[in-house]
Amino acid sequence: MARARQERAEITRQAILDGAAAAFDATGFGSTSLSDVAQQAGVTKGAVYFHFASKEALARALIDEQFQTTDLIAGELMPGVQTVIDMGHRLAHGLRTDVRLRAGIRLVVEFGSFVDPDPAPYNSWISIVRDCLAPAQGRGDLFPEINVTDLATYVCGSFTGLQLASYVRTGRDDLHDRVTDMFRYLLPGIVPPHRLTEFEAAGSAKCRAKLGLSPLDAEQPTVRTD
Repeated sequence: MARARQERAEITRQAILDGAAAAFDATGFGSTSLSDVAQQAGVTKGAVYFHFASKEALARALIDEQFQTTDLIAGELMPGVQTVIDMGHRLAHGLRTDVRLRAGIRLVVEFGSFVDPDPAPYNSWISIVRDCLAPAQGRGDLFPEINVTDLATYVCGSFTGLQLASYVRTGRDDLHDRVTDMFRYLLPGIVPPHRLTEFEAAGSAKCRAKLGLSPLDAEQPTVRTD
């Protein structure tokens, strides 16, 4: 009986998160009420309060979920430059297909903007990217004079701007192309010339296969090595 109750509670909690994601994604944090969340989730407002003490707590749960996108990094023996590239494409895919991730990213942007800004989610992303780039620099995949924290900050800021512009311009239909462009232009400035051919700005074959993206044309240019 106890286990059955726990399972029902978890089903309800997930429904609430789905409903909150749909509501936040559609209208943003400020314009969404807990009544909107309850309606989207198909539950009572009391059920929402049972699982989440406030709208802020619900938003934080969705913000925290986005970092599950990086789970694959923990299993990589040698995280590095390609890991960061592939993570950009995984996020691009998630923003196009996963309303929870989309809502979480929107909430990060809203919470990190002008009213009582919260840098914590940005700092978390920067730390994740830096922890991939630091060992890559040790292997000679980055120029030794590069400050990896500054580079990680730049990559995270660039992705944030790209995905926002892509959303406004194309509904994120072109986001994979824009992420590819970002890394194609960036790589020659951070990777020694003799290492450039090791990295694919459009995502590794393994990443593209996992995301259901078309294989790369063998003749398609990647980055300049001159």
